[in-house]
Amino acid sequence: MPVSRLQIVIVAAASMALAFVLAAYIYSAQREDAIRAVSEAEDSPLEREYSVSEGPADARVVLVEFFDPACETCREFHPYVKKLLAAHPGKVRLVLRYAPLHQGSDTMVLILEAARRQGRFWETLEVMYATQPQWASHHQPRPELIWQFLPDAGVDVERIRKDMRDPDMMAVMHQDLADGRVLGVRRTPQFFVNGKPLLSFGRRQLKSLLDSEVAARY
Repeated sequence: MPVSRLQIVIVAAASMALAFVLAAYIYSAQREDAIRAVSEAEDSPLEREYSVSEGPADARVVLVEFFDPACETCREFHPYVKKLLAAHPGKVRLVLRYAPLHQGSDTMVLILEAARRQGRFWETLEVMYATQPQWASHHQPRPELIWQFLPDAGVDVERIRKDMRDPDMMAVMHQDLADGRVLGVRRTPQFFVNGKPLLSFGRRQLKSLLDSEVAARY
């Protein structure tokens, strides 16, 4: 039976679709290999000397999170990450890196750094997440609204306004953004456990990766 022109078109289209899927898979696999190689290298940009951290300095498991204060998923994961740390007391150190990808979140980063000078970083982050729905609407972000909530973090607000203009704070944010680009951080939150990137995103996947590293190191 002769092959019709329609059949030829269908076969050609299917072949092109298959080739596209295969190329995308190869690209994704190569990108994942590249990210893993960078993140696991000895001179990895995963953590800087100035990076905010919580947990024992000698913990054998290090969980690095690139986060955005205006990110809804970061807000949702925040209590879950704390729960994971509590499940492994003294064994995991959390390192936070900035990835301000949403409009207005660069202001939040500078406020956090200024609050850090007052020893109120974590309290300020909690306030930001608690009030995020009010100031971080993706349709109409209003970062200026955060100022009315900052006293709840126990900070000197006027000192925050002054300190956040320090060029050193802008340098921290820019360095974190640069490191994030090197590590392939395109969305937040992005997690790394002992240099291993969380390639399949989800709570269950994060717990599995963290638990496996704790079991291997302890």
